[in-house]
This record gives sequence, structure tokens and C-alpha cells, in this order.
Amino acid sequence: MDVYLPIANLSVNGLYIVLLGGLTGILSGLFGVGGGFLTTPLLIFYGIPPTVAAASAATQVTGASVSGVLAHSRRKGVDYRMGAVMVGGGIVGALIGAGLFSVLQTLGQIDVVISVLYVLMLGSIGTLMMREAVSTLRPGLLGKMGAQVKKRRHHPLVASLPYRWRFYASGLYISPLAPMILGMLVGILTMLMGVGGGFLLVPAMLYILGMSGNVVVGTSLFQILFVTMVTTMTHALTTKAVDLVLAALLLLGSVLGAQFGTQIALKARPEYLRLGLAALVLLIALRMLYGLGVQPDEIYTVVPL
Repeated sequence: MDVYLPIANLSVNGLYIVLLGGLTGILSGLFGVGGGFLTTPLLIFYGIPPTVAAASAATQVTGASVSGVLAHSRRKGVDYRMGAVMVGGGIVGALIGAGLFSVLQTLGQIDVVISVLYVLMLGSIGTLMMREAVSTLRPGLLGKMGAQVKKRRHHPLVASLPYRWRFYASGLYISPLAPMILGMLVGILTMLMGVGGGFLLVPAMLYILGMSGNVVVGTSLFQILFVTMVTTMTHALTTKAVDLVLAALLLLGSVLGAQFGTQIALKARPEYLRLGLAALVLLIALRMLYGLGVQPDEIYTVVPL
């Protein structure tokens, strides 16, 4: 089933794109992440231009986050005050990212920068996840890790910031500058790479901000929802790289996949799930690194007239 993508200016197998969106939805249901950190590189492997892949993946992550926020909201798993602060920072970060995107696009280096950022990010995240998953599977280390996590609250740097607020749902009394800066960094990444940022937000909210675990995933999805909305509109107005046909196919798959992911999460051991995700992330990072170092099939040269 070939489908023409007007912005990417190529035909793709629609079923493949829907299945790719389904993978994103499964990850969203399993781990509370948007899944854009895998969607964008997989689209690039398929032949979608990196600029279009990043912009369209952000659009798809917006839709995939809606149902997650509603589900967590029903069980009071969203800290709206914390989420609002992070959304404010994320919007500022998205605007900064838009400026960087335009500059790199003008210089003709945006495709290379996106690929390099993904190699660094996926390699780092995959390695950390693999170490955590392997350590958790060892009973001796599990007890030590549990004791360390239980004692730890927010990072000392967070405690030193001024103007403290009370975030009742998260059980915190910290400066709003910390979640605002975190949201800003995620906003920049969302604009440049088309990621939701949940894979960075969730551990940062737990181990840096010290948030209560029962509101972390819902608050992360709340921030992702609004920041990706702003990112999509910014891309549509500035880079003109959002392919709605591609985003619609991805969204169709992710809505269906999220239902399966939720069911799997209820039955499977989380340690094995994290181990599998870490292996997948590392494989994609290695594939992107390979693509950066191998001579492309079509070589273009600029000849002065």
C-alpha cells in the first residue's frame, strides 16, 4: 500500500509507517515515554529526510500523549502545578530550538547535527538503561540500589536555588527554576530532534527533582503534550517540514499500539522490559553511527561555475 508524502516528496509503504507508529504506542504504554526518540531514527533509516522525520515525529507524539494524560489524570497522577512550570520552560526552549534549527538549516548541516545528536543521546541513554536493568536483575545489587533510591531526595543544586514553591502533588518544596530549566532543555531537544523527552524527563524528575513516583509519568506526559504542540506549530510556521500524511499514519499506529503496551505492562516483568528497550536503543545508536561513517550511495559535489 504505497502512500505519497507531499512534504517529504516520496512514496512510502503505508503499512510500514503504521506499524512503526504501533511500536511507538507500545513503548508509550509500557514506559510512559512519547517514543519519538525511536520514531525519528527509524524514519531516517527508511529514507525520510531527517528534517521531515523530526518535525512529523513531534506531531505524532502530541497525539499519542493525549490518552496517556487523560488516563493518569483520572487516577490523580498528574502534578499540574509542576507540569505548568515545566511547560513554560519547554515553550521557551522550543523557541530557542527553532532559532538553532533555522541557523543549522541555512548552513546545510541540520541533517548531520540531528544524526550526531541521536548517536550521542541514544548511546548514553541505552548504556545507562542497560546497566540499570542488569543490576536490577541481580538480587544482591537490587537491595543496595533500593536503599540508595529510597534515601535520596532532590539534588543538592536544586535545594540551593532561591524562590521556593510548594508542589503538593509531588510532595516537594523547591524552587520553580529547577523544573523550568529542565523543561527548557527538553524543549530544545524536542524542536531539534522530534522527541517528546520522556526518556530524559522521567529519570530527571525522580533523581534530580526528587518527585513522588506516582505522579512522574503523568506529569511527564502533560509536559510532552503541550511542548510538542508548540513544536509542531513552530515547525509548521518556520521550517515547513511537518508532513501531516506521515504524522497521521504514525498516529493511527500509536493509538492502537498504546493499548497493547498497557496490557503488556500489566503482565511482564519491568526489568526484562527495560533490558529489551536498552538493547533496542543501543542497536539503533550503532546503526546511526554506521550511517555517519559510511559513504552514501549518491554523492553530490559542488562545482564552481
